[in-house]
Amino acid sequence: MKKVAFFVILCSFLNTVNAQKFSVAKMDSLIMLFDHNEKAMGQLTISKNGHNVYSRAWGYSQLNDKVKKLADVNTKYRIGSISKMFTATMILQLVEEGKLTLETNLADYFPQIPNAKKITIEQLLNHHSGVHNFTDDSTYLVYYTHPQSRIQMLGLFEQQKADFQPGEKAAYSNTNYLLLAYIVEDITHLKFKDAIKVKITDKVGLKNTYVGSNINNAFNEATSFLYDGKNWIISDETDMSITIGAGNIVSTTDDLDKFITALFQGKLIKQSSLEIMTSFKEKYGLGVFQFPFYKRYAIGHTGGIDGFNSMLGYFPDDSSSFAIICNGLNYRLNDIALGALSIFYNKKYELPIFTNVKIDSQKLNNYVGVYSSSQVPLKITITLEAGHLTAKATGQSSFPLEAENESKFKFEPAGVVIEFAIENEKQITQFHLKQGGGDFLFEKE
Repeated sequence: MKKVAFFVILCSFLNTVNAQKFSVAKMDSLIMLFDHNEKAMGQLTISKNGHNVYSRAWGYSQLNDKVKKLADVNTKYRIGSISKMFTATMILQLVEEGKLTLETNLADYFPQIPNAKKITIEQLLNHHSGVHNFTDDSTYLVYYTHPQSRIQMLGLFEQQKADFQPGEKAAYSNTNYLLLAYIVEDITHLKFKDAIKVKITDKVGLKNTYVGSNINNAFNEATSFLYDGKNWIISDETDMSITIGAGNIVSTTDDLDKFITALFQGKLIKQSSLEIMTSFKEKYGLGVFQFPFYKRYAIGHTGGIDGFNSMLGYFPDDSSSFAIICNGLNYRLNDIALGALSIFYNKKYELPIFTNVKIDSQKLNNYVGVYSSSQVPLKITITLEAGHLTAKATGQSSFPLEAENESKFKFEPAGVVIEFAIENEKQITQFHLKQGGGDFLFEKE
């Protein structure tokens, strides 16, 4: 992307807002680096005390051979699992209304689910239910782009064995939130999309937030993309009928910021309910996580669906919040958040430097092959595609490798670094894969 017009809203820093002064120019520079180096496309919003202090969109909402449409601050994106915060909020509203309790058993609604008599609403909310996560199954990839009815999804859940006994431990499960969404529908006698409108979006004025369906570019809804090492390619599109309550909401960063601010200001649930929601057990609250940032913590959620990646957080200690949604990501989302928050809070932060090393295809051919490790039961296949190296681990999708130099390659969205041992240009027989503090030796078969 050579020339990109930006749509920028920069609010004045008013004494009544009490927003700390930060370098808007540095924040703009960070965004431009992500854009010009093909690292990310999307939106960013930061606010304080409910007042927007920075909002920007960059990149494209549509990008193909015929159309290149720039994103703006009203472009709407799928937010993935941030949707769970909306579902959890509605459940807590129903608890306040006396229509169920956190101790209510799942068997009251869906007795056919394994362990339903032992599972409580609270355990569904904080991922202590033991209900199997349906998106972990290999069969998920067979049907995820096709419509599925509630009956079909429940039939699937009935057949899946529990991963552990309720309350025994915690494990993230999208299935929990589909079941919670169905309970919302049963209690309110409304479709989930209508329940969200009545109980959340209309209450706090979220004009660009709703349950999504097939992506409609004409309605300023963004397509998502994956980076293949050279170009952005359109991602497959999950059918939203199978993500109800867990990942089926469409929004903007401005709206997400309004939502989380309203939540913490007591406009959606009572303070007592918020305290329960933000009580953490084995890192899980009720539809929320914690994000560390220096000595403070933000409370919110992350999201990922197709090529969309998002993060929403609120800092209770100073009433600041941030929202990021990307419809194309070739970088770690956490590092984007870290950079933006460091600039906002005037922390010491050096803008990233992105190298663009080109290596001759003849040399790259020497890296091609299947590599295995005695440390992990995994094979990684290195291939050469359109002049770029691509890696594919057993049972996973392929991902592009960006050259930092002739021996070091990386895939930044997952924090993967691969360092080849080069004895000479014609003999490359091993590499070290580094990720999450681990270092694993792979040798060519």
